[in-house]
Amino acid sequence: MDRWKGRVALVTGASVGIGAAIVKSLVQHGMKVVGCARNLEQIEKLAAECVSSGFSGTLFPYKCDLTVEDEVLSMFSWIKVQHQGIDVCINNAGLALPEPLLSGKTSGWKNMMYVNVFGLSLCSREAYQSMKERYIDDGHIININSTSGHRVVNNADVHFYAASKYAVTALTEGLRQELRKARTHIRATCISPGFVETEFAYRLYSQNPEKAEAAYKSIKCLQADDIANAVVYVLSAPPHVQIGDILMRPVEQLT
Repeated sequence: MDRWKGRVALVTGASVGIGAAIVKSLVQHGMKVVGCARNLEQIEKLAAECVSSGFSGTLFPYKCDLTVEDEVLSMFSWIKVQHQGIDVCINNAGLALPEPLLSGKTSGWKNMMYVNVFGLSLCSREAYQSMKERYIDDGHIININSTSGHRVVNNADVHFYAASKYAVTALTEGLRQELRKARTHIRATCISPGFVETEFAYRLYSQNPEKAEAAYKSIKCLQADDIANAVVYVLSAPPHVQIGDILMRPVEQLT
């Protein structure tokens, strides 16, 4: 990770869970991290924790709604002014809503697509353009995907979510291919975790928190730090190594 010290990373969905764990890890390794989310106060608390912990990097909180293109473009403009641009983009923001294919609300489907697919694609495009204009040839775009991007479970509540994550699998491979055609050494990677004990299930089942709690208690889940460690592993790979996808499951997870 030494080569990343002092360089700039963007982490979306940085306020809690996996995003917060990734932010802390990168700051600990000496990176300048722009952490964005809609909950600015939570990221500001995280920034204060990084300072009090004596981490060598810095967290810069930024409020951004990834479903609003103008806000995303404004964020990248701000990054360019404040930090010249970004070298690492970690598309972590994502959500699942219990909207089945036969009875779900269109608004819920749109929300999942805007965050999980369009927001990710916007940030990837702008990150690449930021790297290209500064002749950065060793940058990295990492998409936090899901095992739901590789199989469909028999649970109507997450079928549309799975579709959005299958899109992330395709987008990451498409991104890799386009980067090769552009004759750049910028890399694209997916990290696809299974059950991770965060606020994710509680948001999915906000009307039934007992269901979320039962899911997390059913097995020994992954922790957010496990995903952050995978990000560090990916970034630590030698420049000639392209890691396409890391599929991570708890040992006790069946599917």
